[in-house]
Amino acid sequence: MGMCFAASEKQLYSPGQAPEAWQLFLLLAVTLPLLSCTLIYYWSWDRWTRHPLAQTLALYALPQSGWQAVASSINTEFRRIDKFATGAPGARVIVTDTWVMKVTTYRVHVAQQQDVHLTVTESRQHDLSPDSNLPVQLLTIRVASTNPGTQPFDIRLNSSEYGELCEKLHAPIRSAANVVIRQSLGDLFLETFASHVEVNPAYSVPSNQELEACIGCMQTRASVKLVKTCQEPAVGECQQCYCRPMWCLTCMGKWFASRQDPQRPDTWLASRVPCPTCRARFCILDVCCVR
Repeated sequence: MGMCFAASEKQLYSPGQAPEAWQLFLLLAVTLPLLSCTLIYYWSWDRWTRHPLAQTLALYALPQSGWQAVASSINTEFRRIDKFATGAPGARVIVTDTWVMKVTTYRVHVAQQQDVHLTVTESRQHDLSPDSNLPVQLLTIRVASTNPGTQPFDIRLNSSEYGELCEKLHAPIRSAANVVIRQSLGDLFLETFASHVEVNPAYSVPSNQELEACIGCMQTRASVKLVKTCQEPAVGECQQCYCRPMWCLTCMGKWFASRQDPQRPDTWLASRVPCPTCRARFCILDVCCVR
């Protein structure tokens, strides 16, 4: 309506007398919204069962239930804090205990874990990542389902997240013959951290003390205790920690790595960090395995 007054010489208020280009523009301006409304109305029939996403979810529904039950199951697992999620908002990858999903701007890909075969099909090495000045390797993983109604799709993630993804999946990920997955700097440090801790003196738990679950992951029992063994009690920068064993070796290693300068990996093993609970400073020689 505004163009009718802004360009009155075009006679837009009378479509029959308007130029052909403006007639085509008017036709598209009216047709496209009508087609969109018609499509939405078609999808909404029978409680949205004709919607593409509803039809995809219906493939995994039990005979006595519908796609709403599948959507409710996905929603419940998505709300859990232990899900794996990565990727940009326009290509989000989410893995729960039962589902593998890729959420793009205009489509949602869904596959059930027990039906999928995952294969690393490509890896690309970049000198700089958007988040840091370190090199980054991006992996492309093909998700193919044995369900004939589910189309295969690709997910992309940083190689540093590959280990976390494998932990969340129930089935192994196959790799193409020409694909080499490089360990991240953090994974390499965790392996070195564990090997150094294993040679430290062990800590004997008192008989009246019961080990609880690690407060970092809540999945394994606490397995390390901070005991100052690098020097005498009153010598050096390290301090005695009086906390009971509350962390597993992996979580303690991740905490140690998170306090380091990513630009100076050569200083990580020799550095000192505060205890995650009481803030007493310790080094890698003070981390003792619980026996």
